[in-house]
Amino acid sequence: MTLAVLQALDGARTQWYHITAIVIAGMGFFTDAYDLFCISTVSKLLGRLYYYDPSSPKPGKLPKGVNNLVIGVALVGTLSGQLVFGWLGDKLGRKKVYGMTLILMVICAICSGLSFGNSASSVMGTLCFFRFWLGFGIGGDYPLSATIMSEYANKKTRGAFIAAVFAMQGVGIIFAGLVSMIMSKIFLNIYPAEPFQTGDEMTRVFSTQPQADYLWRIVLMMGSLPALLTYYWRMKMPETGRYTAIIEGNAKQAAMDMGRVLDIEIQAEQDKLSQFKADNNYKLFSSEFWNRHGKHLIGTMSTWFLLDIAFYSQNLTQKDIFPAIGLVKQDYEVNALQEVFETSRAMFVVALFGTFPGYWFTVLFIEKIGRYIIQLVGFFMMSVFMLIIGIEYQYLKEENKWLFAALYGLTFFFANFGPNSTTFVLPAELFPTRVRSTCHALSAAAGKAGAMVGAFGVQYYTLDGETGKIKKAMILLSVTNILGFFCTFLVTETKGRSLEEISGEDGGAYNETQMTGRSSMNPQGSQN
Repeated sequence: MTLAVLQALDGARTQWYHITAIVIAGMGFFTDAYDLFCISTVSKLLGRLYYYDPSSPKPGKLPKGVNNLVIGVALVGTLSGQLVFGWLGDKLGRKKVYGMTLILMVICAICSGLSFGNSASSVMGTLCFFRFWLGFGIGGDYPLSATIMSEYANKKTRGAFIAAVFAMQGVGIIFAGLVSMIMSKIFLNIYPAEPFQTGDEMTRVFSTQPQADYLWRIVLMMGSLPALLTYYWRMKMPETGRYTAIIEGNAKQAAMDMGRVLDIEIQAEQDKLSQFKADNNYKLFSSEFWNRHGKHLIGTMSTWFLLDIAFYSQNLTQKDIFPAIGLVKQDYEVNALQEVFETSRAMFVVALFGTFPGYWFTVLFIEKIGRYIIQLVGFFMMSVFMLIIGIEYQYLKEENKWLFAALYGLTFFFANFGPNSTTFVLPAELFPTRVRSTCHALSAAAGKAGAMVGAFGVQYYTLDGETGKIKKAMILLSVTNILGFFCTFLVTETKGRSLEEISGEDGGAYNETQMTGRSSMNPQGSQN
């Protein structure tokens, strides 16, 4: 059984409203990425400003525990926000909750920059408090943006549209580096600092300009602008036709809303809707849900968890990569503002040439190759490159720095032209409308749990920079990616099929057994 409004959405030609929806949802992800990654460009500056020891010739540095909190507290908030807003998205509606996430991001981005206190610990404590709630708002954007885009899109371009929303994360990372780079350069021109010499050993020490305290605050507060600009347009979006029809039971309103934005006429079919709802009236984690979708949920959660362990551990070797290709100098060779500039420049270059292309390769090829194959190839290639880096780490670092940089960049490329994109797309397609947002939230939260393992576990283990530990960590991450490769077999290809056909909401034309068999025999799931 298929409703007319759902058929209209699946068969609608790509038009201006689809592009508008991509931009509106994508700007949220642009903001998410900027807010999450801009802290990396100024974290060393915070150490110089608030933890400087006048008796030491070295610049100030954030203590290990404080550094982990400043960098990682937003991840904890993101995980919490994903679960809460994902559940609310199914209970209250996608649109009602969608604006809340932006308001939270705007307020907390501004407040992060205004962090106050009379001591280093109080400033860092205030910053961490607002970074947690900033992450909470960011977390809500994951399930809501993915769900809204999947429910608006037609079945021929759905994967590319969802991937395009996620690809704005790459643009956000680029701008996090670019904004920090531009602002630090402006400050450098206004407040230059000359090196001076001190001590018997004539150790070169570079000063920290007191005006640099404004720099990190401005960089963090800039994250409020794209969210603020997007809020009006988000509030103008109608609720998705699928939610209005299937969850609220209002086929007439769904037909009116979607007919207006897509410029087509749609039949309401209120009587038919009642039967449609009755056929799919089961709760999350009921035996019916488990029989139909349990394996897929395990698949989306496990692959996202395993990916993010590796993805958020990828900067283990940055301290060796960046100096090797001349992007940064040692901290004792530059003043505070120069260090921000060089760190931001390094982040910008890696994002532009390594991270960014992978996202858009996924957008271009996801409807041709399929989600399934892209994810398998991505996991496999990440595993190969990380294994090579792990085994030959000493040689690459000392004897072949450009090969080291190339392997590092390829790992980023195949993460994004691979599971980092597809683990976002698949949970938005595999599950029924009534629990789609919640299931995506559970999958994304599993990913953030993996991110915390990478940020607080793997990176903490290698914080002293010991070569042996880094080699072991990279080999372990290679194994993690191979596990992700095999967990991918728990999901199925979704290319070219309607959401109701994939989830079985259309009456079971493609039940779980058929879908599993189809996945094993023809992973791309193409129809003959």
